[in-house]
Amino acid sequence: VEPNARIREIRLMFHKLYPRWYPARQSIKLDPKGKSLRDEEILQHLPVGTTATLYFKDLGPQIGWTTVFLIEYTGPLFIYFLFYFRMPFVYGLDERFTSSPHPVVNLACICHSFHYIKRLIETVFVHRFSHGTMPLRNIVKNCLYYWGFAAWLAYYINHPLYTPPSYGKKQINFAVIMFLLCEAGNFSIHVALSDLRRYGSKTRKIPYPTKNPFTWLFFFVSCPNYTYEVGTWISFTIMTQCVPVGLFTLLCFIQMTIWAKDKHCTYLREFKDYPSLRMPIIPFLL
Repeated sequence: VEPNARIREIRLMFHKLYPRWYPARQSIKLDPKGKSLRDEEILQHLPVGTTATLYFKDLGPQIGWTTVFLIEYTGPLFIYFLFYFRMPFVYGLDERFTSSPHPVVNLACICHSFHYIKRLIETVFVHRFSHGTMPLRNIVKNCLYYWGFAAWLAYYINHPLYTPPSYGKKQINFAVIMFLLCEAGNFSIHVALSDLRRYGSKTRKIPYPTKNPFTWLFFFVSCPNYTYEVGTWISFTIMTQCVPVGLFTLLCFIQMTIWAKDKHCTYLREFKDYPSLRMPIIPFLL
């Protein structure tokens, strides 16, 4: 290959010789234990001499991130309805089980549906992915997580013996306002991150606050989209006062903290002028 060849071109050449391994399935490395080379990297800029040995690893069957998100988020949306509409095979055929006397149950269904519909809309019209695919095997694990928790929390929220929040309307109204603000904030951050990267570009830039007040959280954290996401589920927990929702929120917080720390470290490593005041997910704390 030519010295100015990009890794993307080498992947395509490899694919022509071995059609089974399409570019997204290939991991190309300079060292067997090293990191995979990025598509845009140029061979002559890598630490190699006049000859280079590249190592190939099969990543297995791949699936596009857009498809992944559509599958992951469509499941909870429809699974929740099975419990909300009190399907006979869920709670039984007794007439008492066909509807709920608590308005918060209807409100919870609206909020849960709104959350996942928003996610589906963002997947199609807003998100731009730096990595085009993920291993196909991971989608099973992801779906078990999202779909399983959706069924578990929906079962208890829509259960005939469900007990409404202790502080009644005040607690519910507070939670709804918090829920809507966090959803608006999460959407605003996703739009800001999307605008930061032109279509087809994989160049990383430092995200900064815009004129939208919801983006001002960028002054204090690297991943405000995760901060708002956790806030959304905290508000849903307060609204429903349901233990499974609280456990789901806790797991979300743990996972998103891990993601936020990784992204924060990447920003610090790639940008010497990265704002020092920012924390990964919680302002001034974490």
